[in-house]
Amino acid sequence: MGAIFQQVGRLDEMWMLRLSARRAPGWLDAAFRRGTHLGGASATLFIGVVLAAIPATRDTGLATLIAISSSHIVAQLLKRRFLRPRPHLSLLALDPLVPIPDAFSFPSGHACAAMAVAASLTAALPWVVGVPILLLAVFVAVSRVYLRVHYVTDVVVGMGLGVGGAALGWMVVPG
Repeated sequence: MGAIFQQVGRLDEMWMLRLSARRAPGWLDAAFRRGTHLGGASATLFIGVVLAAIPATRDTGLATLIAISSSHIVAQLLKRRFLRPRPHLSLLALDPLVPIPDAFSFPSGHACAAMAVAASLTAALPWVVGVPILLLAVFVAVSRVYLRVHYVTDVVVGMGLGVGGAALGWMVVPG
């Protein structure tokens, strides 16, 4: 199993170095720097609390809050279990493009929270509304790699945890 993790780690590092070698237009840098905050605790919890406070969307809000909380707990436990250093700590030629919340990379908490909210909302909304919300969560996840604070596998696992949290939320709060 260790050999698989090492191979994935090498692929992650290769992808990160290739991505960071590319220069994107300034507007894209700005969009990712602003958009990444949509996966932060303030934004995601605000959405859940507001939805829970409105009687017509209370079930959706409660399911969303359960999704965020449960997936965040698992993400934090995994961060403390694996202690994977962020890309700029492993690949010294790399500078992050935003402030770093902590030293650990795996899994991405922003990708996890954004997907927990998006998957919870998508379960309660028509697809025509849900798909753009899911795409916004993917944008947040991609921003974490683009901004050099996470590896690809960090955000993929984070998104998976968010989906799992949403499933749990809707099991606990059957809407």
